[in-house]
Amino acid sequence: MEEGSEILQLYEIQYSDLLLLSSSSSSCSHYQEKMIMENLGPTGPGLLAITNVPDASLLRRKLLPLARKLALLSPGDRKRILRDHNLGSDVPLKNPDRNVSSFAMQLKYAQGMEAIESKPSDGVGSHLNLENENMGRIGDIEDDVFDNLENMFKSLGLCMMEIGLCLARICDRAIGGNELEQSLLESCAAKGRLIHYHSMVDSLVLREAGPKKGSSKRNANNHARSKENLLKGANLDTNGNEVRLCEMHPNLWQQWHYDYGIFTLLTDPMFLLTSHRTTAKSEFSNSSDQECASPSGHSYLQVFHPNKNKVLMVKASPESFIVQVGESADILSKGNLRSTLHCVRRPARFENLSRETFVVFLQPAWSKTFSNSDYPMEHYNPSVHHLEQAEEHYFADQDQNALTQEIQKIVPPLSARLKDGMTFAEFSRETTKQYYGGSGLQSNK
Repeated sequence: MEEGSEILQLYEIQYSDLLLLSSSSSSCSHYQEKMIMENLGPTGPGLLAITNVPDASLLRRKLLPLARKLALLSPGDRKRILRDHNLGSDVPLKNPDRNVSSFAMQLKYAQGMEAIESKPSDGVGSHLNLENENMGRIGDIEDDVFDNLENMFKSLGLCMMEIGLCLARICDRAIGGNELEQSLLESCAAKGRLIHYHSMVDSLVLREAGPKKGSSKRNANNHARSKENLLKGANLDTNGNEVRLCEMHPNLWQQWHYDYGIFTLLTDPMFLLTSHRTTAKSEFSNSSDQECASPSGHSYLQVFHPNKNKVLMVKASPESFIVQVGESADILSKGNLRSTLHCVRRPARFENLSRETFVVFLQPAWSKTFSNSDYPMEHYNPSVHHLEQAEEHYFADQDQNALTQEIQKIVPPLSARLKDGMTFAEFSRETTKQYYGGSGLQSNK
């Protein structure tokens, strides 16, 4: 399902309006607050978009292409650059068959609070420092392309954290109390990830650059089979966990899942077309990239809308920020916010297209205790609820019903993962374990 997918055009709110709406002396229209809660609440898709964030567009254009450059570096060069810029990774980068490369950093709320507090009250000024003399040189000289990587990563990440805090404050006011904002601040940190979704060409480049073992004939046979096997390689969900693609869905960059934090903020993705030229030694030995528009005009982020019992393809304005609700927000708000079941689809017929994005995960402190009292049953065990809905509409849309049941096989219900009195650390560990096996321990990168 791609071209035939129904499009979800996200509700958008301007950054300046978001700041005013979240202020304690807000006199903004209650209509905007109502629309935020409708889109993030139990009858909505669990997403919205923030537009016109000052200076964020420049940071996005500078930072996102570095995801592919990092992914295709030699292991030694990449390790050095990641170390120099205080970055880690959530995936085994030595695996040439990986579909995703991710570069992560812990972002501290304290790093941005002074700048946020000094922002002009009209919200027009920006706390992002774009006057660094190195900024203008990025992309001019290949050796200097990563010079400002850490600063850009932190600047864009802190900006997105601020947006999350503003939304939490607005939602708290609508729900009552300050549970969401306080939970974010108590965590002291969020996790930022710069993510490269590999094109087929990228993956073949990595395989060609990898160590050669065995006879040349065997290597030639392996190369011939590599394109077929790439779609069976390592994958990453947006919580940062490595997974294996389900055979039913080999055309996904990310498998169906919920994020288990409070909010996930994503840049509108950037798409790069890879060009390559052949040499006598390798068909893919030399490649470069060029930014292009989305082939279908949308983000290739897909969500399952439970009230409509439909899979929708997400579309947002260029260079906006997409906000998704996570399961922790769903739990802490007693179901007043609806977590978003989502995946990322790989575009069909575009083997040289890659997808770049920057993501920030806002979550409560690991010690935060959850309660499932007064929690809506249809949220607690959505598989049963959705299956009942699907059966009602079975003959109206058998294909959609089949997809709904396949998703239910992949995604463990909240009732199987959340127990009353669990801490967030216990909940995230149990969630990871049930999705992907193993111990469920999280990466501390």
